[in-house]
Amino acid sequence: MIQILIDADACPVKDETYKVAARYKVPVVVVSNSPIRVPRDPLVSRKLVSAAFDAADDWIVEQAGQGTVVITADILLADRCLKLGAAVIAPTGKPFTSASIGNAIATRAIMVDLRAGTDTFGGPPPFTNTDRSRFLSNLDETLVKLKRQIAIDASREHRP
Repeated sequence: MIQILIDADACPVKDETYKVAARYKVPVVVVSNSPIRVPRDPLVSRKLVSAAFDAADDWIVEQAGQGTVVITADILLADRCLKLGAAVIAPTGKPFTSASIGNAIATRAIMVDLRAGTDTFGGPPPFTNTDRSRFLSNLDETLVKLKRQIAIDASREHRP
């Protein structure tokens, strides 16, 4: 079964995720440390976790695996989910892959070190319409691939 898990506390593409998920009839779980409104839709549910450090990440990792799409900007969470076979997409539409995650982790570590030494570095660039469009395209493409793979796997299981 395909499902989408959203690391939701600071996710700017929740509404876009709901729309794409509805098109493909894929359930969405919105995971957060604080109450977040979700649409009244049987395919959309909310999981409120404790305020403990990494509680949302840990819950997402427990649910992630083959057939799961995780929406997160958290590089370390993306790495954990990829290792479990999940597809991971950043809100900017950038897919995290096993080939790209190492560089993303290294860049993150460098930026943490640079920020610790000076006040001149800001946060991530502003979220743009191009990011939103790229996200929609990549989420759609990822769901199509997963549905196709599930259909292929199912046909293999039914062969004599």
